[in-house]
Amino acid sequence: MKQTFFQQVELPQQKKLDDGILFPVVLSPNPNNAKADLCSFTEAIRCQKSWLEDLLQKSGAILFRGFPVESPFDFNDVVEATGFPPMEYIGGGALRTQVFSRVYTANEAPPDQHIAFHHEMAYAAEFPSKLLLFCEVEPEEGGETPIVLSHMVYEKMKQNHPAFVARLEEYGLMYTRIMARDDDPMSPAGRGWHSTFSTHDKTIAEQRAATVGMKLEWVNDSSDSVKILIGPKPAFRDDNSRLGKTWFNSIVVAHGGPEQRVVQPEPVTFGDLNPLPSHVVYDCIKILEEESAAIPWKKGDVLLIDNLAVLHSRRPIVNSSAHTRRVLASIC
Repeated sequence: MKQTFFQQVELPQQKKLDDGILFPVVLSPNPNNAKADLCSFTEAIRCQKSWLEDLLQKSGAILFRGFPVESPFDFNDVVEATGFPPMEYIGGGALRTQVFSRVYTANEAPPDQHIAFHHEMAYAAEFPSKLLLFCEVEPEEGGETPIVLSHMVYEKMKQNHPAFVARLEEYGLMYTRIMARDDDPMSPAGRGWHSTFSTHDKTIAEQRAATVGMKLEWVNDSSDSVKILIGPKPAFRDDNSRLGKTWFNSIVVAHGGPEQRVVQPEPVTFGDLNPLPSHVVYDCIKILEEESAAIPWKKGDVLLIDNLAVLHSRRPIVNSSAHTRRVLASIC
């Protein structure tokens, strides 16, 4: 199959990188092809995997738009076609439900809530290298998934706050979270420890937590809530393909920013347990927004993200009900 199955298109929301590459790359069906059905699409992904991975490495994200991906079952076929191995969602904070095979809801928090920028599971010992998102129902207004290149955030933060970055380099980060027993569907990080570790047994939960680099401390020796300790963890990763470092952490999503709904004492600190200066975190949030690309979802869109190179977030839906945006996810 020839590479001409895909054609690159430009959208006004894309960012142009220094080397002329667009972020994200947007691929649509080539009108010269006789057909662009689901079977042809998945076969093209298989046959052009090396070319697509090269594009992904250069840009950091690929948006597939205009292909006949209608359902979770279709999306699962696309995920399988990539050849990326599946990954279990153990230790993640977002409330998710399995829809079909490798397809899950992205985040079941109310759609009017903002979710801050983060790399998927950057706090865990094992994290996905790839994240795929699929728009089954497009929102009427808002609800975008902004994305931003992590190495650009690192460079901006190093330029604006060199002492802060140096301190992160030396001490890393410590994450602390109080997790209830049961799920809280009103929170973006609303999983209870029962579903997070897929057990009601405290001993098994401790064992499974340890496999992903987490330590559990039971509050008042009961099973009603648990303190989860993670770290110290590095705040950055070396990105050899881009000859620099990436801002690979969960600072802003853990800190919550000035509009945090539920305040927990010091959810993220330096690795020596000293607090992070809030004004620097707020400036980081500003940089993330300024450098991000936010393309409005269209039904059938599939967004492939290099989780090692790109942070993502979620904007609230404007004047809309919970049934007017449905984005599904798969981690690899």
